[in-house]
Amino acid sequence: MAYSHYNSSFYLLLFVTLFLTNNYINQADFPKPELPHLPEIPTLPKPEFPEIPKPQLPTLSRPELPHLPEIPTLPKHEFPEIPKPELPTLPKPKLPKIPTLSKPELPTLPKLEMHVIPKPESPTLPRPEIPRVPKKP
Repeated sequence: MAYSHYNSSFYLLLFVTLFLTNNYINQADFPKPELPHLPEIPTLPKPEFPEIPKPQLPTLSRPELPHLPEIPTLPKHEFPEIPKPELPTLPKPKLPKIPTLSKPELPTLPKLEMHVIPKPESPTLPRPEIPRVPKKP
């Protein structure tokens, strides 16, 4: 089965080759073409709209509108006053006193002695003697 993706270095190589081939193209300087003179477009006159009177909402107190019936007003109802309920006052409960406890003393622990572990010493080896290379006469 063939792979359907390419390595990222392939895309880099493709970009570099396309970028470098741009230098091989010689651009020619062409003169700008002269455009023919276009005829002027005539302006159209602005249309005039007739003035429309502003609509007004009818009010109920206007006598010139007899076709609207008057809305009867409803009488206000008076409700009897309800007395506020009186809650009985409860006496505060007496709480027993909690005895205060003294802080317990912690026993003192003996100091631990730390034994020092001696560092291992590396043996001293004699320095090896390297033979000298003979010089050319």
